[in-house]
Amino acid sequence: MGAFIDSYVCIYLILFIFSSSSFCFASSSFLSSCKLWGRFNLNEMHKPGDVVLGGLFEVHYSSVFPEQTFTSEPEQASCKGFDTPGLRQAMSMIYAIDEINNNSNLLPNVTLGYSLYDNCGALVIGFSGALSLASGRERQFLLQQNCVGSPPVLGIVGDSFSTSSIAISSVLGLYKMPIVSYFSTCSCLSDRKRFPSFFRTIPSDAFQVHAMIQILKRFGWTWVGLLVSDDDYGLHVARSFQSDLTESGGGCLAYLEVLPWDSDQAGLKMIVDVIKKSTARVVMVFAHEGHMIHLMDEVVRQNVTGQQWIASEAWTSAAVLQTPRLMPYLRGTLGIAIRRGEITGFREFLLQMRPDQKNNDNYGNSIFWEYTFQCKFDPAGWAEAGGRRCTGKEDIESVETEFLDLSNLRPEYNVYKAVYALAYALDDMLQCEPGRGPFSGQSCATLQTLEPWQIVNYLQQVNFTTSFGDQVSFDENGDALPIYDVMNWLQLPDGRTKIQNVGEVKRSATKAEELTIDEDKIYWNFESNKPPQSVCSESCPPGTRMARKKGKPVCCFDCIPCSEGKISNKDFWSSPQRDHCVPKKTEFLSYHEPLGICLTTTSLLGTFICAVVLGIFTYHRSTPIVRLCFLCSLLFIGRPRLWTCQLRHAAFGISFVLCVSCILVKTMVVLAVFKASKPGGGDSLKWFGAMQQRGTVMVLTSIQAAICTAWLVSSSPAPHKNTQYHNDKIVYECVVGSTVGFAVLLGYIGLLATLSFLLAFLARNLPDNFNEAKLITFSMLIFCAVWVAFVPAYVFAILASSFGLLVALFGPKCFIILLRPERNTKKAIMSRGTTKS
Repeated sequence: MGAFIDSYVCIYLILFIFSSSSFCFASSSFLSSCKLWGRFNLNEMHKPGDVVLGGLFEVHYSSVFPEQTFTSEPEQASCKGFDTPGLRQAMSMIYAIDEINNNSNLLPNVTLGYSLYDNCGALVIGFSGALSLASGRERQFLLQQNCVGSPPVLGIVGDSFSTSSIAISSVLGLYKMPIVSYFSTCSCLSDRKRFPSFFRTIPSDAFQVHAMIQILKRFGWTWVGLLVSDDDYGLHVARSFQSDLTESGGGCLAYLEVLPWDSDQAGLKMIVDVIKKSTARVVMVFAHEGHMIHLMDEVVRQNVTGQQWIASEAWTSAAVLQTPRLMPYLRGTLGIAIRRGEITGFREFLLQMRPDQKNNDNYGNSIFWEYTFQCKFDPAGWAEAGGRRCTGKEDIESVETEFLDLSNLRPEYNVYKAVYALAYALDDMLQCEPGRGPFSGQSCATLQTLEPWQIVNYLQQVNFTTSFGDQVSFDENGDALPIYDVMNWLQLPDGRTKIQNVGEVKRSATKAEELTIDEDKIYWNFESNKPPQSVCSESCPPGTRMARKKGKPVCCFDCIPCSEGKISNKDFWSSPQRDHCVPKKTEFLSYHEPLGICLTTTSLLGTFICAVVLGIFTYHRSTPIVRLCFLCSLLFIGRPRLWTCQLRHAAFGISFVLCVSCILVKTMVVLAVFKASKPGGGDSLKWFGAMQQRGTVMVLTSIQAAICTAWLVSSSPAPHKNTQYHNDKIVYECVVGSTVGFAVLLGYIGLLATLSFLLAFLARNLPDNFNEAKLITFSMLIFCAVWVAFVPAYVFAILASSFGLLVALFGPKCFIILLRPERNTKKAIMSRGTTKS
């Protein structure tokens, strides 16, 4: 389809060069004039003004193309099938321009005019109309200053079909002609590189697809059929819908079929057969009302019921489908529609028009007047509504007509906004102050030198609010802020059809889709009056899991029994029957468990022994620094909390450094004393007085405190539920946070212990009665040996090393104090023993 459109673009680009460009004759008599080679015969309507805006509308919905023999001048296509909404949309543009011209606050010194063309529902005719808008209508004109001057129109409102907008924008976009569409939704038109001057007041298909997926998710429909039209609109939707549906996890497509443009009976029969045989109960249709008319004819012929139809904006409000013949099949339809608006005074404006105003100054001479009243374009309908024969002189206000049904102004409201967007852009441009403009040299555009590309710059920055209260602005791709109404088809008891608003879907400033639906208002075309189920496979019952069917979409699966724990999350586990989730047991070192009781008893026993030792040394006036390493192990018992995780590491780290630094200083004092006893060694004692010893211990302990502080601030230990040890249990523990911080803390303790061990080892040959080096060496040996097993036996290592220090270092002292008091004298301690070799 893309190649087909590109071919059209190339053809009409050539056509544009020959038909819209001026041909200058070489003879002297014609040197100052140019002449168009040809002119399109189109249904048109014009009004002059200081600035002229163009418009393309579907006033007829079909065309007849005569066969061309090229033995005579080619005949042009003719239009047939009057489209009442199309005329109303054209009138809404005229009304908007009239309203702006009467507004003293918007373009006060500028009069807007218009040139409107009928596209007759055909790309060829719509493209021809666009070229005529860009080149002008004069058959012959004088050359003045090399044909430099204002273009015939400075902006175009249209076209309705995406395919036409693609073709027109591909050509006119080369000249940066601003085009503001009111009905073209193809997401491809958001490509700023291909369509640099295209804007629209209707949401793109990309958002329409997102809106549809939101509706599917709302009702749990994961198995749906998709029908699209055979054009850019439908084919782009098909591509984006499949990818977005998969990415969002919203469901799967049961089938994807392309609807033919004409009533291809065989093709339509095949498509309806697919719908009838499919298990999908939801059918989404992205197509125009013409496609739906042909499709529903075949649906009625085969009597296909039990489907939930989902309508795209192209046919949600199509009155041609709301007939007694189709309503048994289409009632209950859900769809999204263009945002409904209100245009104040529009009805009065339409009622002022009369068919005898052939040369009215406001509206000009146009064949549009031939179709203003229903009597002219639908005599049968007029006769049925008024109960009399059409004479052409009837008062349209006294008869109910579709033309005057303004209850659902949707495309018309978009046209209204498009005209105002161009007007506001022009107004902003004309208010530019010289020297502060956006163009080269900070210049401004003037009404005399105005060119279409200059409007694009201001159109991109437009931001205004309509009288209905809707904000109008364009994003970087030329798309308006998207919003759709959610509609539902309801058949009233008297047989009439009502399309009611049941919600809205819009995109907020945060780019999130918001769906609001009043489900109580929705009519469902099913006996239960409830939304249908549309899934490929029913949800698996408890105790089973999904297993994809080979070669089938992800929505189609079998249910097989679950393996153990496969329906759990990190905090839950499967029950023995595997049919529901149960909380995992939380495990931590508790005071009530045997292990916790043993560790608590051991910790308290060690603390008690330390207290006894402290009492003994206090009583005997020979007190060392108090060792409280045992108490920190209590922090490892009980449910972990943030403060206990932080305190347990800091407490044992600082207490052990305090303990080991005291031993290190004591070892250094022992060495210094015996060094001082040798000749010339007395000066060394001055560095190991009481103040120096305490200061050294404080400095060494402060270093560890600084390490702990930095660790806790940068990456603190914290409680953690570990599910890796056991599948059915959660081990509640403390994680260290920063492994580097923990390693530095342990490494510092190990460094001090190693230094103490080495110094005590060097002092092992000093006299036995005075020498503590052997006790220090033995205690440090136990300390270091136990800490090799620190990682696998955390709390045990702390307790074992604490007992090692206590028993090995203070045990002999307590033995002398309590059981050998005769050796606890200065004489006995100072007496020299035999030095070992």
